[in-house]
Amino acid sequence: MGTRDQILDAAAEIMRTRGVIHATTKEIAKVAGYSEAALYKHFSDKEDLILNVLRYRMPGPASARPEPGESTVEANLAAVARGALSFYQQSLPLLGGMLAQPKRMASHRDSMRKHGAGPGQAIAGIAAYLRAEQALGRVAVDAEVDTAAALLDGACFHQAFLRFYEQGPEAAPAPDELAGELARTLVRGL
Repeated sequence: MGTRDQILDAAAEIMRTRGVIHATTKEIAKVAGYSEAALYKHFSDKEDLILNVLRYRMPGPASARPEPGESTVEANLAAVARGALSFYQQSLPLLGGMLAQPKRMASHRDSMRKHGAGPGQAIAGIAAYLRAEQALGRVAVDAEVDTAAALLDGACFHQAFLRFYEQGPEAAPAPDELAGELARTLVRGL
């Protein structure tokens, strides 16, 4: 494992257990076994490091991007929900502290936009999938796919928040049945 990977692993662990606010570049470098200068050889700043942790050390909701026309819409949305539940549950401790620091949040938001990332991308991806299913006749032509996408993503975020709130960062992953129930309920409206 290279320097970059070791730094990402250390950053992910510190951010997950202590939050982004308390994860200093100095502490991350120390835990990884490198100097802070070595960290900056691989990452331009803390925002770049956060973004890379989210992309490469968290289960991305995009990893469950279904192929329109394959499987069933319900099974595809359940896979999306599983990915989103996992991502949100693991990323909450990373991002939670930023909400209390408007400047840090603004910097993070700008960085995410610059890289074409951020919470709106998940909803847009789900909506694009549902539009493709509409074109195939597997989702009703009058279905509000943007709203359906927001409902699925929002329900996943909220369920992840509740698990984290009740059990903390060591909460067990959401059960597969929850993802299936969310998808089944949503499909009834499509």
